[in-house]
Amino acid sequence: MKKLKVIALLLVAALLLPIGVFAEEETTATEPSKVTVYFFRGEGCSHCAEAEEWFNSIQEEYGSYFKVVDYETWYNTENAELMQKVAKARGEEATGVPYIIIGNKSWNGFAQDYAPEMIQQITSEYNKAEKDRYDIMKYLTTGDDKDEDSGSDIIPFIIILVVVGGICFGVYKARSKVK
Repeated sequence: MKKLKVIALLLVAALLLPIGVFAEEETTATEPSKVTVYFFRGEGCSHCAEAEEWFNSIQEEYGSYFKVVDYETWYNTENAELMQKVAKARGEEATGVPYIIIGNKSWNGFAQDYAPEMIQQITSEYNKAEKDRYDIMKYLTTGDDKDEDSGSDIIPFIIILVVVGGICFGVYKARSKVK
């Protein structure tokens, strides 16, 4: 009888262990991650080259705030389709390149006049909590701009409860037959 209790206790402990695996990891990072700048461009486009040169020129001062994700659209049809999909999701029309997206703002074309606004948008997004940043690519993959995976965390917990409940019921029934 004592062996049965020990075995049941070990089973319950073993089944409760996976709960820790599904727990969200706490981050203790002091600096937020870089803001993603989506840069749709055309190889050989002079305005795109100017924008790329400008991003390179601000790397020393603002490089820790942003990273550029580059999509060449003139020779890559998948990237061209992605640009149109992104523009449509934003309720815009991408009329050409460069098409630049930082957070919830976009620029069609490039001029030095855009620089202060782009820097302001980069720093503004960087200063937001990462979970509050708008990222169009997350919106395209999930269908909205919110993380909705928290509901799936409950499923493993329910499964574990059912298994533990079944084991406890089995132990109870086995004890009932012994008496």
